[in-house]
Amino acid sequence: MIDRIIKYRILESLKLKEITVLTGARQVGKTTILKEIIETLDNAIYFNLDIEQDSIHFHSQEIFLNKIKLEVGNENAYVFIDEIQQKEDAGRFMKGLYDMDLPYKFIITGSGSIELKEKISEALTGRKYLLEMSTVNFEEFVNYKTNNKYKERLETFFEVELEKTKLFLDEYLKYGGYPAIVTAETILRKKEIMNEIFVSYLTKDISFLLGVKYPDKFVKMIQLLAVQSGSILNYSQLSQDVGIRLETLKTYLWYAEQTFIITIVKPFFSNAKKEITKSPNIYFNDLGMCNFSKSSFNADSNDGFVFQNFVYTILKEKYEKGLSKINYWRTKDKAEVDFVVHTENGITPIEVKFSELKNPRVTRSFRSFIKKYSPKMAYVVNLSLDSSIIIEESEVVFIPYWKLKI
Repeated sequence: MIDRIIKYRILESLKLKEITVLTGARQVGKTTILKEIIETLDNAIYFNLDIEQDSIHFHSQEIFLNKIKLEVGNENAYVFIDEIQQKEDAGRFMKGLYDMDLPYKFIITGSGSIELKEKISEALTGRKYLLEMSTVNFEEFVNYKTNNKYKERLETFFEVELEKTKLFLDEYLKYGGYPAIVTAETILRKKEIMNEIFVSYLTKDISFLLGVKYPDKFVKMIQLLAVQSGSILNYSQLSQDVGIRLETLKTYLWYAEQTFIITIVKPFFSNAKKEITKSPNIYFNDLGMCNFSKSSFNADSNDGFVFQNFVYTILKEKYEKGLSKINYWRTKDKAEVDFVVHTENGITPIEVKFSELKNPRVTRSFRSFIKKYSPKMAYVVNLSLDSSIIIEESEVVFIPYWKLKI
């Protein structure tokens, strides 16, 4: 069993009156997490709207409440509803239940459909606690691979077991973190599962739920984005390569982001005349999905961009919440910084190096950003070097990826 960090956040949310809304891509483990949690509770009921026998109880709020009362009575209880996006007008349905001030705590989940992220969230404004579940992160991955033996001493494990850490990183960079792929025992089975996940995503989210015309064009867009991951996106060129209008391309990109496949990272700037202001970068939310989309699980020729995408997933999990956000920086003279993280302490530039650095040196571009914006801290994420230097009164920390904590 993979011990997921988000499980403990869900457990904490059970204390809140608001409806817990758990979102995420298909097959990231939402149902598994719910069932693990239900086993720890004394008074709980579970519904899955993908199951016809469960869905018949959702024809009206009255019918639904009668079913709940039959199973758990009128006392305090937990009501779990999986795949809520299958319910028409689910947002209004849940809003009505919440406003009845019932003795039930509702926990609902759904895959990345537009209905869930937009319509349901909007209807539940002020009535929800939103959590987004990603695929298995690297920390969870290593804990699973080591049978949780070093769970409380993982940083020490990385420092001592250098060769094992390299092997784990290589596997994770190639196949990513979908739970079924992490637990699959052979490479062939990992590839088969990724194909099943991708086909399910196209048929259930893209073709059916979103009604995207020309799904083959959507697939081609995803494939081209995978090759360009971490590079600045040229909308016009990509629309020509895919064979669709620019407006359609932007719609498809929005669909891909709303369904948790990619994230669009916008540029950071303060001088529109000298810095890039519009063209975004694209990163995949799962490395295995990225590699599958470009038909290559051998990342050796492009490890720099794959590792950069990997670091982005770490940053996103930690900082793309609330007032924090992540950008990249590039001037029209092509000086660039991989990431600029905004926190309550100001901006923090981050450069990514897929190498075992021996000495703490920075690029001219990184130095240029530091000189211009004077951040308190700056980071160079790499494979091994743990050191720091001072540049222009800014502390530049060289940090191994597994130690990244800003």
